[in-house]
Amino acid sequence: PQSKGLNDNRKGAAPDALRGRLMMAEEIDRQTILDDEHLRLLSLGYMITGGFSALFSLFGLLYVLIGTVMVGALSRVPQNAGKHGDMPPEFVGWIFGAIGLGLFCALAGTAALKFWTASCLRRRKSRTFCMVVAALSCLEFPYGTAIGVFTFIVLSRPSVERKYYPSYQP
Repeated sequence: PQSKGLNDNRKGAAPDALRGRLMMAEEIDRQTILDDEHLRLLSLGYMITGGFSALFSLFGLLYVLIGTVMVGALSRVPQNAGKHGDMPPEFVGWIFGAIGLGLFCALAGTAALKFWTASCLRRRKSRTFCMVVAALSCLEFPYGTAIGVFTFIVLSRPSVERKYYPSYQP
């Protein structure tokens, strides 16, 4: 009877250990699926916000156009001979155009960074670059802040770090 009890314990122990390993493997599979889905959604989010940044960069070109029209129109205005040292009136148009060009370049650059980040997230490359762009995205309230914070949360997981650096051991 004693030997039968030992055998029963051994038989019961082996399936429990196997069941534990299977449950752990299932949990790893679940986490992998979850990480892949989160990275896919982040990539999609960066594509969308990059598209909006590209769209809003066109407002900068509108300012450039308005500044150009102002320069053209104000250059035909006769200058007052009595006032020396004043800026010519078309100078306002040049300032308008310069601000518009700066706005366009900044927003187009932001759009390009976001499109590249989406590509990097999809390919599981350049984790640090993605974190830097996430920090810059946090400045764009409210959607940029949300996607930036979610990027930090997802990319900080050890399971995601292993996707970017296969030799990484937490």
